[in-house]
Amino acid sequence: MTDEALFEVSGRAGGSGGPGATGATGAGAPRGSGSLADTDHQAAPLAVRMRPRTLDDLVGQRQLLAPGAPLRRMVEGDQAMSLLLWGPPGSGKTTIASIVSRQTNRAFVEVSAVSAGVKEVRAVIDAARRDLGRGRETVLFVDEVHRFNKAQQDALLPGVENRWISLVAATTENPFFSVISPLLSRSLLLRLEPLSDDDIGELVDRALADGRGLAGAVELAPQAREHLVRMAGGDARRALTYLEAAAGAAQSKDTSEVDLATLETAVDRAAVRYDRDGDQHYDVASALIKSIRGSDVDAALHYLARMVEAGEDPRFVARRLVISASEDIGMADPTALAVAVAAHQATQFVGLPEAAINLAQAVIHLALAPKSNAVVTAIGAAQADVRSGRIGRVPAHLRDAHYSGARKLGHGASYRYAHDDPRGIVAQQYAPDEIAGRTYYHPTGRGAEGAAAQRLERIRRILAGEE
Repeated sequence: MTDEALFEVSGRAGGSGGPGATGATGAGAPRGSGSLADTDHQAAPLAVRMRPRTLDDLVGQRQLLAPGAPLRRMVEGDQAMSLLLWGPPGSGKTTIASIVSRQTNRAFVEVSAVSAGVKEVRAVIDAARRDLGRGRETVLFVDEVHRFNKAQQDALLPGVENRWISLVAATTENPFFSVISPLLSRSLLLRLEPLSDDDIGELVDRALADGRGLAGAVELAPQAREHLVRMAGGDARRALTYLEAAAGAAQSKDTSEVDLATLETAVDRAAVRYDRDGDQHYDVASALIKSIRGSDVDAALHYLARMVEAGEDPRFVARRLVISASEDIGMADPTALAVAVAAHQATQFVGLPEAAINLAQAVIHLALAPKSNAVVTAIGAAQADVRSGRIGRVPAHLRDAHYSGARKLGHGASYRYAHDDPRGIVAQQYAPDEIAGRTYYHPTGRGAEGAAAQRLERIRRILAGEE
């Protein structure tokens, strides 16, 4: 079997661009296997059948679709470039790859970072290099590229750097942490935003009427439509999956209308009166944080439940808890931040519905913890001084003394090493002259911060040479 045959769909003929592709270079090119191959049949999921086929059909992501934008140049101008698509689930990453596969005149190969290894990646690049010598370019789509380890990502570099391939890689993770720097610097990063409720509504309406979708077989009651859009949470795939389930439930009852009860039964979630983009979104989020600040654990759990059941993005909730851990608790319970960060990581790792338990544990911990806003007050005061021009030069004894000639400039000359003192602290000025003597952190006596306050008082006396 040849390298090309590893990724070829048996019996599939035609150009790599699929319907609408033109030009001799696409003739006989293989369509990539995987989620983008042979998806036009009626047994395919509704979300797959309804994928837009052109950029003009794409819903949302208007920042990427302007005339002359890189994405349009790659698709409509058939320009060779490598793209890194970063966005939340259901925001259109795979759809954009599908459009590239249909509209460009290049061979299109798809691999999944879940199953492909270095050997498979190198096989694709070697085949693309040979095809390039015959006048045919290749687009390689890598889904979930953040799952590739460093060696696997390194394997992509020669193909990207020499433009033997045009890479289209998709990730839900921050690429600055999950993608190696050489690959990131050689790719154009396009950030996709979550779809708005209006975008989701447009997709739902299109799926109800389009021949590729439900073709008018069912109608969606206004309340059901509102609830479906809310539950989707900006995820197009989720919205269409729920719609397909609800349509099947309605048809099984010999009715053409999907009402709210049918939708709830189909997706097993009760309707919660909650507008993710309206006042209630901010009101409920505010009430959650203020209940934690006020130490009312039961109210906090109520608001958490409302947000989860309304389809709120759990990562949004987790981020608010991380902020609250430092803003409202801080040093009064230093473990609060660790718990909140752990809940955020667990939310990303586990996902809903189980992540609700992780979030609840964090909410309970934060609500019951002793409270202090001394941390946020301290950094606010320090930032205010900096913004007002209170900066000053770093004292000479604290400056870097490791490079040649630094000592001649007096750098580090009178620096006193704290570990030489049995107390671990020595009398010495650390702040610039302009703010010497100013204090920013004023701890409370609550929780662990009470002990910190006593220690801080003595530290400041030692630094000042008073003992």
